[in-house]
Amino acid sequence: MKKIAIIVATSLVWACSTPEKKAEGTEESVEHTDHKHATSTPKEESKPKSPRTASMAMIGDNHVHIDYSSPSMRGRQIFGGLVGYGEVWVTGAHKASNITLDKAATIGGTMIPKGKYGLFTIPGEAQWTIIINKDWDMHLADDYNEANDIVRLPVTIEELESAVESLTFEVAAVDDTKGTVTIKWENTSVVFEVVNTGKE
Repeated sequence: MKKIAIIVATSLVWACSTPEKKAEGTEESVEHTDHKHATSTPKEESKPKSPRTASMAMIGDNHVHIDYSSPSMRGRQIFGGLVGYGEVWVTGAHKASNITLDKAATIGGTMIPKGKYGLFTIPGEAQWTIIINKDWDMHLADDYNEANDIVRLPVTIEELESAVESLTFEVAAVDDTKGTVTIKWENTSVVFEVVNTGKE
C-alpha cells in the first residue's frame, strides 16, 4: 500500500508541474516575439520619408541631370493642401531641387549657360510657373530671391487618371536637339522643354 501511495503522489506532482512548464514556455515565446518587433521599429523609422534621388537623360550630346527629394502622399492632400497654391516651392522636400546642364540649353525661350541651377515652381490650380534660378544650394524656399531668376515659364497642368504616390521627375529625349522634363505628383503633371543650343 505504501508503494502504491508513493507512486500516486509522484504522478500527481509530475502532472501538476507539467502545465507550469508549458505556461513558462508560452510566456517566453511571447516575450521573444515582442523583442523582435521592438528591434525592427527603429529600422523602419530610420528610412527617409523623402529620399534624395535623381532623373537624367542625354538630349543629343547634352547630359541633363535633375537632383531632388521625393516625398510621398501618405494619405495627405498635396496641391492646395501640403503644397499651397501661388507659393514658391522647392519642388520636393528639404533642399531645393536642382538641374544641371552639361552644355548650354534653352528653356522657355531663354538661353541658359551650362551649369547647375535651382529648379523652383509655383503650383496653381490651372497652371504652374517653372522657375530656373541661379541659387541651387538652398534649404526650403526661405532664402529664395526672385532677382536671381533666369527663367519664369508658365505651363498648363495635366490631370492624371491615376495618382502618383511619390513626387517624380522624368527627363526624356525627344530627338537630338530637344527633350522634356515632366513633374508628376498626386493627380497632377506638368511638362517643360529643354532645347540644345549647339553651344558649349
